Amino acid sequence: MRFTPTLAAIALALAGAGASAQKTQLLVYTALETDQIKAYQDGFAKVEPNIEIKWVRDSTGVVIAKLLAEKANPQADVIWGVAASGLALFDKLGMLDPYAPLNLDAIMPQYRDKKNPPAWWGMDVYGAVVCFNTIEAGKRNIPRPETWKDLLKPVYKGQVVMPNPASSGTGYFDVVAWLQMWGDDNGKGGGWKYMDGLHDNIAQYTHSGSKPCNMAAAGEYTVGISFEYRGHSNKSKGAPIDLVFPKEGLGWDLEAFAIMKGTKHLAAAKKLADWASSKDAMILYGKNFAVTAQPGVAPKLANIPADYESRLIKMNFDYAATNRERILAEWNKRYAAKSEKR
Repeated sequence: MRFTPTLAAIALALAGAGASAQKTQLLVYTALETDQIKAYQDGFAKVEPNIEIKWVRDSTGVVIAKLLAEKANPQADVIWGVAASGLALFDKLGMLDPYAPLNLDAIMPQYRDKKNPPAWWGMDVYGAVVCFNTIEAGKRNIPRPETWKDLLKPVYKGQVVMPNPASSGTGYFDVVAWLQMWGDDNGKGGGWKYMDGLHDNIAQYTHSGSKPCNMAAAGEYTVGISFEYRGHSNKSKGAPIDLVFPKEGLGWDLEAFAIMKGTKHLAAAKKLADWASSKDAMILYGKNFAVTAQPGVAPKLANIPADYESRLIKMNFDYAATNRERILAEWNKRYAAKSEKR
């Protein structure tokens, strides 16, 4: 009798090992916010319990750099929740396996790759916002900004934080938007002149798109250039911030999905793509973002204006992908001295 528990334990262990062995494991690279991942994972697990997701998460720029470094020997099976501008670059480099998920027709054309089948498609839009701490502003007699160019005024000197575009997707779409609105001209255009002026007022460039809003919410700085999800989340939790949507227009990007070329788990990756493009998934995305790639899914978010989508500028993802290396090199040469230390 004394051996019975041991034998039972062995039997259970073998049964568990067998069940685990039947599961397909997908390595998913992501820049999704950590407070979103569990809901998405749980939603997929209800539909496909035999596919297990192993996440590798970091800021957008870090994920993009990692994927580029692994180009000759890809490790990821799937990219889920990384900027479409980055996925457009991977497509140009032949790193993606095009696939039309079951729900592709429900995704608006402007939010997916134009090819058929598409190399990538969007989940939701994340766009620019300025988080403005009203309490700290009152103490310093700093006015609420209404435009991007307001942030060039001397009164904001040392009170502005924004993401580093080399490590943050939010930072990169800000830079690309300013260059598209006011000119690039290989470092000589009005967009660069704007960033020269803004740099004079910048206290720090962070390595996360969320951090500037978190810092403004905590009163460390008065102005944090961030994205609307983090602004909405912080304000909903009671942070003393106003959300400012500058009048010139808002840069933006898409959280997007793609399958890596060469994955050994293509069938499982396609099942994840089918679910991640479904209405059920879009409903989950809509709990965090005002605009989803499927229309009519996201509810009105309390802190986001009803006309938010119309404030988004026309972003050229091909320009963002093709010029990424040049733009970041120029940005680093001019401004990296104020970047947050890692």
